[in-house]
Amino acid sequence: MEKRRNVLLKLFVSALYLSAFTFGGGYVIVTLMKKKFVDEYHWIAEDEMLDLIAIAQSSPGAVAVNGAIVTGYKLAGIAGAVTAVTATILPPFLVISLISVFYQVFQDSFLISRMLEGMQAGVGAVIAAVVFEMAEGVVRGKDPLSAAVMILAFAAACLFGVNVIYIVLVCGGIGLLRTGMRKGREKR
Repeated sequence: MEKRRNVLLKLFVSALYLSAFTFGGGYVIVTLMKKKFVDEYHWIAEDEMLDLIAIAQSSPGAVAVNGAIVTGYKLAGIAGAVTAVTATILPPFLVISLISVFYQVFQDSFLISRMLEGMQAGVGAVIAAVVFEMAEGVVRGKDPLSAAVMILAFAAACLFGVNVIYIVLVCGGIGLLRTGMRKGREKR
């Protein structure tokens, strides 16, 4: 019981910290979650984290919240999911509430608008790093079909402007088909 309480506390503090000091949305926090939960705490394997991220991205809603749900659930069940989500939504909720009270001041502030412009460049770099790390994980898996699906999905989205919903549905279908085929071979 004491160990579980310690995990929940550590999960809450980590998710709160990540959420409070992350600018740029869910894709940025995903990288930081990986560094914290995979690299630092060793609570989750890297391959498993990629799977959790895929689930979070495929589910409706904010990626940061979905990532907190799946990661928290993996670590401590329902209590972990509730703990991680609470910690993840608390900082943005407080910041948005504060900004809404002082909206006029923020809207007309030259300093704040320049600060936000500078942060956009940093956020773009962090999102690119997330994409690179995830792509590297797929390539490192040495599964040619997964690499081909990744390249085709990228081309469909970036070159041909295919709606992301269709890409996610097709990729999910490919995953289901591959799983069914693999289980069929194992039964023989």
